[in-house]
Amino acid sequence: MSLEVFWYAVIAVSVLFYTVLDGFDLGVGALHLFAKNDLQRRVFLNAIGPVWDGNEVWLVIVLGGMFAGFPNVYATVLSGFYTLLMILIAGLIFRAVAIEFRSKIESISWRTTWDVVFSFSSILVAFVLGVILGNMVEGIALNATQDYVGTFADFFSLYSIMVGITAVALFSMHGAIYLTMKTEGETHEVVRYWVTRSIVFFLICYFLVTIATLMHMPAMTLRFEEMPYLLILPCLSLLAILNIPRLISKGHDGWAFIFSCISIFFLLALYGVGTFPVIVRSTIEPLTHSLTIYNTASSQKTLKNLLTVACIGVPLVLAYGFWIYHVFKGKVRMDKSSY
Repeated sequence: MSLEVFWYAVIAVSVLFYTVLDGFDLGVGALHLFAKNDLQRRVFLNAIGPVWDGNEVWLVIVLGGMFAGFPNVYATVLSGFYTLLMILIAGLIFRAVAIEFRSKIESISWRTTWDVVFSFSSILVAFVLGVILGNMVEGIALNATQDYVGTFADFFSLYSIMVGITAVALFSMHGAIYLTMKTEGETHEVVRYWVTRSIVFFLICYFLVTIATLMHMPAMTLRFEEMPYLLILPCLSLLAILNIPRLISKGHDGWAFIFSCISIFFLLALYGVGTFPVIVRSTIEPLTHSLTIYNTASSQKTLKNLLTVACIGVPLVLAYGFWIYHVFKGKVRMDKSSY
């Protein structure tokens, strides 16, 4: 494996961990306003309270790995997607503030305000992430110097908006399944009511985006035409998704969450297979202006030195994540220190 492919894999794994872990945080936020009362909303916040900030570390690793391994991609993405990324960061900030401020004052208007901020910012972050992914699939206007020459409005094509809505649906499903593991009693029954509906919503979005991709994104299907055996990936993805309601109906909430994670893995694998080795595709001259792992990578010496950092840092993040999830495993228990 070349160093370019290795660093691409590091970033891909970090994207997977972020999507799986912060994905259920965003899903809980998206569903937050559907709770019936203040107690249920507090339970939802405490289900993600110990872990949400640690989950965002993977986003830092994604950007750090991109900056270190593929600096040209980092420069183009952060400049081209500048406004979208500022909106994304604003959403992450307001979500964090809402979580911390919501229960500071026992006032209905105060808590309702932060409930709305928490839910809206979670949906906004999920939607923007989907829009960015949609543009990465569709391609953006890159010139010969790898600079974005389009406008902000160009990011909101019908396809990218569809992917954005699908991201919200995916995270809502993922968050609802996570809550089934963390709640009990009446709150648990309310959450179980959401799971099937969130799965149906996601499946509708998934099929629509799949059809749009097959019809209008030929570059995404080229590798599957060249290697038909890769068609097993979308089949496994669909089977993983369809297995979730079966597991939920049998009360196997933990396994349902695992299969939700597996479905996210296969969805990202489909994206990776369809785009590799391109990271950002140019709609102006795809063959010469696109950013790939080979024409944007750092020097071999830099990649080798950074390999040591990755081998030390990534296991530490994994160890911290394992420890914190082990400490806070099980159902949510409310006490005086709860949100």
